[in-house]
Amino acid sequence: MKILAIDSSGLVATVAVLEDEATIAEYSVNYKKTHSETLVPMLDEIKKMTELDLSTIDAIATSMGPGSFTGLRIGAATVKGLGLALNIPVIAVPTVDAISFNMWGYDGLICPMMDARREQVYTGIYKFEKGKHIVVKEQCAVPVKEIIDECNALSENVVFLGDGVPVYKEIIQKEVKVPYEFAPANMNRQRASSLGVLAFSYYSEGKYITAADFKPDYLRLSQAERERAEKEKAKENA
Repeated sequence: MKILAIDSSGLVATVAVLEDEATIAEYSVNYKKTHSETLVPMLDEIKKMTELDLSTIDAIATSMGPGSFTGLRIGAATVKGLGLALNIPVIAVPTVDAISFNMWGYDGLICPMMDARREQVYTGIYKFEKGKHIVVKEQCAVPVKEIIDECNALSENVVFLGDGVPVYKEIIQKEVKVPYEFAPANMNRQRASSLGVLAFSYYSEGKYITAADFKPDYLRLSQAERERAEKEKAKENA
């Protein structure tokens, strides 16, 4: 089975092709360009380098959210277009779950953090038991101190990763009471290969949908929507 994995949920744009137990190609960019500028050219480059015939792809894996609203929309448009054109299913994987999978085999809790602004993070808590990926706390949008308190309460060593770590590093260092560490640079951001490996297990469990049915899960309202709701509430209370 061959899976094309695409993740544009955060600062990193990343694309990979996986076939059974091998990663055929992976291309990631974390630089000053928008995903609309990088995603399709990255896919084209992988096609050229691996002589990939898209008709041989069996499914497309993608991060379903949360994450950057713009990034998720760009990814969704790309995935839906390819899925409909190739008539193949989409495997939608929760973004934070996929990030945690970077730490396969880690002996302790895994806490990804994506910056959601206003001292909030998209996060969750995970671990591996006998090679199995366990969701201790499902992905959510919460204040950074709240997820730290939950990690402290579990009384296990924990590794933090994701683009929220450098933003809230001082808070983490001040508030975490259990042994902790930060993931290294090769493991601390979205990776399409990790997304793709996790997608294989999703597919085997029948967790896939049609491209037409796929839509991102933002977990919370966009900033514009929140501001509009605040203005409407202020008018009601005036």
